Amino acid sequence: MVNAIGSTVDRIGSKWWLLLLRGIAAIVVAVIAFMQPGLALVSFVLVLGIYSLVAGVLAIMAAFSLAGADHWWALLFEGILGIIVAFVIWNWPITATVAFVYFVAAWLIITGVLQIAAGIRFRDVIGNEWLYIIAGVVSIAFGVWVFRSPLEGSLATAFLIAWYFLFFGILQVGLAFRLRLMHTTVASAIKGT
Repeated sequence: MVNAIGSTVDRIGSKWWLLLLRGIAAIVVAVIAFMQPGLALVSFVLVLGIYSLVAGVLAIMAAFSLAGADHWWALLFEGILGIIVAFVIWNWPITATVAFVYFVAAWLIITGVLQIAAGIRFRDVIGNEWLYIIAGVVSIAFGVWVFRSPLEGSLATAFLIAWYFLFFGILQVGLAFRLRLMHTTVASAIKGT
């Protein structure tokens, strides 16, 4: 049993460099986003267009393979909608980016309302429910600010994405080196037995 676990850790750990590359790539994206936030946000929206196209085509293929089954038309509709969204994003990238920023603002407001409701509802069950309420108020305030100042909101959204990629990249690099250490330790232990 121990040998099987060691073998599994050894196999996973031997690929530590993949996580390292993934982390470095995320850090590079973060640096680019910090240096060119507007370009980064438009690029992000264009990538969403690629995803929308691929997801749309796959949904249509699934719909045709399930033709005659219950609700196959829902997949067809989803696929057509995905392709339309991709077309709109690619033909009007700036408009799509502005729409994305407004979507993020609406999402922040809705999330904030739900966080406040959760904080109030669970005040008898959990401690520090006021943290939920404060997080909700901050989320609503940020969402309203983005609606009122879409240009600054779009830059803030780009910076938030950049911070996410930076932290994600740092964590991936740290994990990669931990896996490398585990791999070295387990490989030595396996050779020693």
